[in-house]
Amino acid sequence: MTRMTKIKHWDLYLLLLPTVIYYALLEYVPMYGLQIAFKDFKVALGFAGSEWVGLKYFERFFDYYLFWDILKNTVLLSLYELSTFPIAVLMALLLNQLVSHKFKRIVQTVTYAPYFISTVVLAGMLNLFLSPGSGLVNRVITMLGGEAIYFFGDSSWFKSIFVWSGVWQNLGWGMVIYLAALTAISPELHEAAVMDGASKFRRIWHIDLPGIVPTVTIMLILSIGNMFNLGFEKAYLLQNPLNISSAEIIQTYVYKKGLVGGQFSYGAAIGFFNSVMNFILLIAVNSIARRMNHTSLW
Repeated sequence: MTRMTKIKHWDLYLLLLPTVIYYALLEYVPMYGLQIAFKDFKVALGFAGSEWVGLKYFERFFDYYLFWDILKNTVLLSLYELSTFPIAVLMALLLNQLVSHKFKRIVQTVTYAPYFISTVVLAGMLNLFLSPGSGLVNRVITMLGGEAIYFFGDSSWFKSIFVWSGVWQNLGWGMVIYLAALTAISPELHEAAVMDGASKFRRIWHIDLPGIVPTVTIMLILSIGNMFNLGFEKAYLLQNPLNISSAEIIQTYVYKKGLVGGQFSYGAAIGFFNSVMNFILLIAVNSIARRMNHTSLW
């Protein structure tokens, strides 16, 4: 019976095949190369011929005098970014209450459009808008009687620029997910609540929010499990010698040492450490979520 079912649904397996091939070739096969984190990798000798050195490169990274600064920057930036997680949920709940479908579509379009802007273009826009001489933001500040701020010259501004530009760019995408979850809530629940005299706030709090809790939980687990992957491109593009003390994170350091510096084993060791941290967070948060509300990835 099982064999007949598989043959019957061969078109679905065929549809799944490109995704399986993608993850097999680009996600699982490259894991073979992780061994260079424990070897003194030489290109001429290859993976198999390079000498095993154990935890040498991990110890080198942990003993690096800027290790704690890099780790602190990564953790603080990750927590700052995670603190903005409820914004998309709140916006989706508010947007779902709009009566005018035309205005609702306009808001969705305006908030979703920035998602298609490339990281390079976004970095260029930030440099233009925040320029101390001709930037729009500083012009407004000076018009109001303040002094121009060199945002990219002050390391204390880096985290806010990085995080809030990300909120602006990804808000629409996050809202789409939660709006889709809200459509699955039965309208009869709202009709019954209206008959009982419940206000919009009460309906949001007692119907909409509980209805999307499983989706919110899954998205939160994925966000925390990906905390240390902050987005190398934007962090690297926004870095300069003046803000590097706050802008240097694990991913940019891996790029500079592993690819630019040609220290492949050292870079692989740091990248492996970064992945292990994400894995530990994912397992821990998933376990907590499963025990608290029985909603988890597995």
